[in-house]
Amino acid sequence: MKNFNSDTSRRDFIKKAALGVGMLGLSAMGMSAKSYGRIMGSNDRVQVGIIGFSNRFKDSLVPSFMNHAKDLNFEFVAVSDIWNRRRDEAEAYIKQKTDQSIRKYRNNDELFAAGNIDAVIISTADFQHALMAAEAVRNGKDVYVEKPMAETLEDAKILLKAVQDTGKILQVGSQRRSAPNYIAANDYIKSGKFGDINMVEMTWNVNQPGRWRLPKLVSEIRKEDTDWDRFLMNRPKVAWDPRKYLEFRLFWPYSSGIWGQWMAHQIDTVHWFSDLNHPRSIVANGGIYTWKDGRENPDTVTAVMDYGPKDDATKGFQVIYSSRFTNSAGGIKELYYSNAGMLNLDTNQVSAEGGLSEKSAAEMGMKANLLTPFTLDNATKIETSANTGGDPMTSLHMRNWMDCVRSRKTPNASVQAGYNHSVANIMARTAMETGKRVTFDDVKQEVITS
Repeated sequence: MKNFNSDTSRRDFIKKAALGVGMLGLSAMGMSAKSYGRIMGSNDRVQVGIIGFSNRFKDSLVPSFMNHAKDLNFEFVAVSDIWNRRRDEAEAYIKQKTDQSIRKYRNNDELFAAGNIDAVIISTADFQHALMAAEAVRNGKDVYVEKPMAETLEDAKILLKAVQDTGKILQVGSQRRSAPNYIAANDYIKSGKFGDINMVEMTWNVNQPGRWRLPKLVSEIRKEDTDWDRFLMNRPKVAWDPRKYLEFRLFWPYSSGIWGQWMAHQIDTVHWFSDLNHPRSIVANGGIYTWKDGRENPDTVTAVMDYGPKDDATKGFQVIYSSRFTNSAGGIKELYYSNAGMLNLDTNQVSAEGGLSEKSAAEMGMKANLLTPFTLDNATKIETSANTGGDPMTSLHMRNWMDCVRSRKTPNASVQAGYNHSVANIMARTAMETGKRVTFDDVKQEVITS
C-alpha cells in the first residue's frame, strides 16, 4: 500500500495541531481551551476568517455566506493563504462583493495571533482540512471545513478529539445534510415505511480530462511566492512541485481523489439514513485507464461495501459505488432499494419499481410488498435578504452553520459525521491499494486488512 513515512517535522506538526497554536499562553491566563474565544452577545457581529481562497471558496462558499451574512450579522474580516496571489485575489474579491476591506495574513499562525476572529471557513487542499480545523478549534474558533474531513485516520482522530475537548462548533461541508429532499428521505426511511434497505447503488461519472487540472496556474505559480514547506504540513518533505500544490486532488498523499472528493458526499447519506458509522467490510479496485497525464490517483474506481450491525451478520445491505472520469453515461445517481421498491435521489421519486409483485408473492404464498409512490419534498426556500448566487444546497448548509454558531447547537454535518465518512473513504482506498478485503476495528479504531 502506498503511504508516507513519519519524520521529525511530521511528528512536530501533528503535536502542534493536537495542542493548538498559542495555547500555552492561555494557561497563564487561567483559561482552558474550551473557554477560549470572544464571548459574543446575540447582537455582536461574528467575524470570520478565510483559510484558503480556493475556486470552491470564491464560486460557492462566498455567495452562500453572503446570502445570510446581513440577516445573521456575520462578516469576512481576514484571509490566510500561503500564496501571495491568492491573498491579493481574496482582498480584491471581498472588497468588490461587500465594499469591506479584509486583513491579509501569510499563514494561520499569523491569523490566530492577530486575534479578533470568531470563526473560520477552511477550503484548502484535502489533506490539510483536519489538522487546520484542529488548530482552529484549539485556538477558540468555530469552523466550517470542506470535505473530505480527513484523508488519514491519524488526522481524523486529532480533529475529533479537538472538537470534543473544546466544544467548538464545527460543520463539515457535507451539504446534502441540509438539503430538503435528503432530509425528507431520511425521515421517510426512519419512519419504517420504506422497509429495510437491502441495496444501494451510487455513481459519479463525468468525461472531463481537465477535471482537477489547472495547467495555466501551474505554469504561473513560483515557489518564492508561496510557502512549500508549510503547504506540506505533516506529509513528507519533497522537492517543489507546482502540480502537487495546485492539482493536489490527482496525487496521494495530498488527496485520495475520487474517494475523498466524491464518495465522501454520497457515502455520508448511507451513514445518515442507516445510523451505521462505517462499512463492515469493503473490497475495491481502480486504475488510471484513460487520462495518463502524470496523475497518481485513479480515473476509475469501483467499491463493494457491506453494511450492517457488527454483531448480527444476518442483517444488513450492500452498497455498490462506482465513479469514472472517462465517460459520463449514468451521471450522478443515488438509488436506495428495499423489498418493496426504490428511492431515487436523482429524481426525488419513491416508487414501487422492483418491489415484490402480487404474482411473485403469490407463488410463495406471500402478500405483495409495494411502496406507495410519491415525490420527496424538495423545497429550497432560503430566508435571506440577499441573492448572491451559489448553489441552494450549500447556501442552506452555510446557513445551518451560521445559525449554530449563534445557538451553539450541533450542526447538521457534525465532526462525528465527518469522521465516519473519512473512515469509509480510507477503508475504500486501502482496499483498492492492497487488493484485500478491508474491515474496521471499532475498539482500536483501526483499518484491518485481511
